Amino acid sequence: MKAKQIGFMQIQPPMLKVVYALTPLALSAIYFYGWRFLAMLILVNVIGIFTEYLMARAYGMKVTSSVLVTNFLFALSLPPTVPFWIAAVGIVFGVVFGKMVFGGFGKNIFNPAISGRAFIYISFGVPLTGRFVEPVAGAGIRGFGAWAPATDAVSSVTPLVEQAEGTMVSLSSLFLGDVAGSFGEASALLILLGGAYIIRKKVANWHFVASSVGAFLLLSALLFYGDVPGAIEPLHALLSGSFLFAAVFMVTDPVSASQTTNLGRWIYGIIIGVMTVLIRVFAGWPEGVTFAILFGNMFAPLIDHLIKEWKNRKKVAAT
Repeated sequence: MKAKQIGFMQIQPPMLKVVYALTPLALSAIYFYGWRFLAMLILVNVIGIFTEYLMARAYGMKVTSSVLVTNFLFALSLPPTVPFWIAAVGIVFGVVFGKMVFGGFGKNIFNPAISGRAFIYISFGVPLTGRFVEPVAGAGIRGFGAWAPATDAVSSVTPLVEQAEGTMVSLSSLFLGDVAGSFGEASALLILLGGAYIIRKKVANWHFVASSVGAFLLLSALLFYGDVPGAIEPLHALLSGSFLFAAVFMVTDPVSASQTTNLGRWIYGIIIGVMTVLIRVFAGWPEGVTFAILFGNMFAPLIDHLIKEWKNRKKVAAT
């Protein structure tokens, strides 16, 4: 389906399919953390769309529905206690400096959502890493009957940090997402279902997911079974933190990733998987995927160029 114009926004059907895949995660964020997430999602969308509108107007362009994907990904990546004003700063930075300064959709080097998150992650470290809450307790409607988790439910660590310190979290809790963490990154079940949907609809390329997850598991296993301090059992490491969410919805970004060949996609995914593990285990950051993706984004054009040159040399040598 071709893009069509509705009002001031150019609607891109593939981008809407990604939003559809993210919607169950948004609903789970309300279920686990209350209606505050919906308010956060609305705020991020209003500011993100308005920011792109102002930039697109200056360029003589149209707002594209890709900004909805950016807004959803960014909002879902935030911790439940983050102040609204920090979220607003982050989405403005992501839209402006992650996408629009490069000329808009299709021209950006970096993933806009991860750019915005990296900016506030570095600039406001305590709100982004220092305070996480346990999900709304109880049975039944849980967060659908609350604004946010009780203030006395504050937890100082996420499952990723907890396990790095030697305390294991049950796989069932990690798989279902009933743990402290960011709004929408915890439920591996919903992430995998959303990933299956966008891959089946050919919106995302499975090579990115397979290569990044495969490299992540392999290196995690080597470090863990090699008794490296800070390394976590591979499956627990995969289901903890934001890596799986990023591997499915951010590594697969067709614009900022390696674009031309499956070989390039494999190399790109492997780089991100390896970098995430190395940052988690050996650096001071508890979560490494944000910087790993930005690192991969920087090298994606070079990967494509080198593979193209290699193929051209092979073609010349064969003639």
